Amino acid sequence: MQILTAHPLTGAAFAPFGDVLEAAGEFRLINEGLCQRHHDLARLDFGPDGRAGISIFNATPRALPYDFTLLERHPEGSQAFVPMSQQPFLVIVAPDMGGIPGTPLAFVTNGAQAINLHRGTWHGVLTPLHTPGLFAVIDRIGQTPNLEEYRHPTGWRVIGP
Repeated sequence: MQILTAHPLTGAAFAPFGDVLEAAGEFRLINEGLCQRHHDLARLDFGPDGRAGISIFNATPRALPYDFTLLERHPEGSQAFVPMSQQPFLVIVAPDMGGIPGTPLAFVTNGAQAINLHRGTWHGVLTPLHTPGLFAVIDRIGQTPNLEEYRHPTGWRVIGP
């Protein structure tokens, strides 16, 4: 079993894998000046034969240390996870190394962040760290398969910072 240390999620560290969605940085005021709009934060990609779909996931919370072997990716479209509670969740991603995942990285959100995984990004399963594990998920709906899975032969253990 190999050890990964989870780090706080930042846009810069996560940029090779996707977008961090949070109410930070530039905004414009709307709704009579009572609402900040942080505009166009994610590069959604559903391919030429897909469409956007919104689903609700209700995942069982886990705790650190967290052991995993399974990584997956979606070659036909992006996938966004938007928590429906203000609780941190674990995000695991890995670079592509010739069709299989390379060494994973682990991040923990601050409870006010969502993520959008770019098309083809290797990632761990949805891993809330607290109850409820309720998320809105925006991803590709289409007729062609959009899931590849890889099981690491020895596995990984994620520990806290």
